[in-house]
Amino acid sequence: MEQARFNMVEQQIRPWDVLDGEVLDLLKKIKREHFVPITQRALAFMDLDIPLGHGAKMWQPKMEARAIQALALKHSDKVLEVGTGSGYLTALIANLANHVTSVEIVPELSAFAERNLASLHNDNVTLAVGDAANGWGTTEYDAVVLTGSVPLQPIGLLKNVKVGGRLFAVIGDAPAMKACLIKKVSADKFDTATLFEFSVEPLKNAQQPQRFVF
Repeated sequence: MEQARFNMVEQQIRPWDVLDGEVLDLLKKIKREHFVPITQRALAFMDLDIPLGHGAKMWQPKMEARAIQALALKHSDKVLEVGTGSGYLTALIANLANHVTSVEIVPELSAFAERNLASLHNDNVTLAVGDAANGWGTTEYDAVVLTGSVPLQPIGLLKNVKVGGRLFAVIGDAPAMKACLIKKVSADKFDTATLFEFSVEPLKNAQQPQRFVF
């Protein structure tokens, strides 16, 4: 198991430009296999998405690592995660930030994540069941991360980002999706950096653009 974890980091993640030592150490510390459905556990360290049921998938390890590195989390940061999934990304965030609020629209997945996270005894994680695709209350966060793709810039969720904060999202329609880091410069100004191309499952109930119908 430890050899497989080592290989995951050295052969999949590090070659994908994840060079932050704190992130790499965390990937070795948090047991990814504990967050994978038992029937899929043999796939825990493979370079692929893992089905979680209910149409959700666990990101590839390199995607999780790149997202965490891009967010450049500080120990004072408060983070909003939209789409809890298995809770693995939640666990990574919790070990780098001050607090993470993770919202999952599927109750069964939120319960699955809660069980997975219990063994870590993190007291800085709040799990919630609900639809945060277009925003979550009025609280502002230092960082927001979406685990499902959206077809266009998530304006509703950008309202949850503090000025000076950032949002990580995969934007676009399959197969032309791009992972982006959006920094909130002022109340109505944003800087968007395209990081890499990647396709993930769509976020349920995300705002849709107007589409022509012939």
